[in-house]
Amino acid sequence: MTVKEIQEYAQIRTKARAYLCYIMSRNISHNISGNTLDAALSNIHKLQETLPTSEMIYVIDGNGIQITDNISSNVKLHGFGKGENRNDRAYYYKTLKEHRCKLTDPYPSLLTNELVVTAAFPLYDTQDNLLAIVCVDISLRNILRMVHPSSVDSLFGKSSKVVYTIFSIALLGIALLLFLKGITSFGFDFNNIDIHNIFKSTILLTLSLAIVDLVKAIFEEEVLGREKRRGSSDESHQTMVKFLGSIIISLSIEALMLVFKFALTDPGKLLYAVYLLGGITGLILGLSVYLKVNQKREN
Repeated sequence: MTVKEIQEYAQIRTKARAYLCYIMSRNISHNISGNTLDAALSNIHKLQETLPTSEMIYVIDGNGIQITDNISSNVKLHGFGKGENRNDRAYYYKTLKEHRCKLTDPYPSLLTNELVVTAAFPLYDTQDNLLAIVCVDISLRNILRMVHPSSVDSLFGKSSKVVYTIFSIALLGIALLLFLKGITSFGFDFNNIDIHNIFKSTILLTLSLAIVDLVKAIFEEEVLGREKRRGSSDESHQTMVKFLGSIIISLSIEALMLVFKFALTDPGKLLYAVYLLGGITGLILGLSVYLKVNQKREN
């Protein structure tokens, strides 16, 4: 289970709640006539047929005590649970407080250890007295499949992980080649050190480091599903900032190398180094504006 799936659930939670509450209202009467639960409880099995991906379905009374056994297609979860006290569960006391159908945050199931969400649907009599709450547990993966087909668990999501993995490996190979080229360009004859080779080696190693940072960010966020850090503009856009920062450093080294080279060999070409420095300054200003705008947007 990845953090990305939890993030996706947060985005589609309203739609998921509307969908599940609609399904439950279609299969179970919201207000019970005659102050009896018989009619509602007789439709619980129909609800299970309508939501075959649900982990289990059960009913609790107004005190939070489970009054039916679990109904589940999983034989390990079916046929027990009656009499358990669930009045400490969020779906119970939030449903009582808000007086409407609720959908919980993901939480680990005590029976399966998988992350699940619970849809709680209250049943009232004609005097608006709470008779029972119908609860439907659905795993986080299944709720994403049900409501958000393009989730990371879908075919497209799995394919994108494979693509990102391939590109990460390819970029890592390029970074390794640049690293080896940078090492060999340096030379190991300390009696005849070539300043040009030193600058060239520094540029190659810097580019290699920039690509490694890019690969690390892509692999962790797109393949492993690591949560993007929040709290500042630099952190929430770390991939771009790190890569552009490395490029700016590389170009600055190149400009410094050109200044020394042209100062010694052809002073008339120093203007080209000035142009390069101007371009670097433009990159720095553009990156600063980008960070400032995103910081204001987050605030």
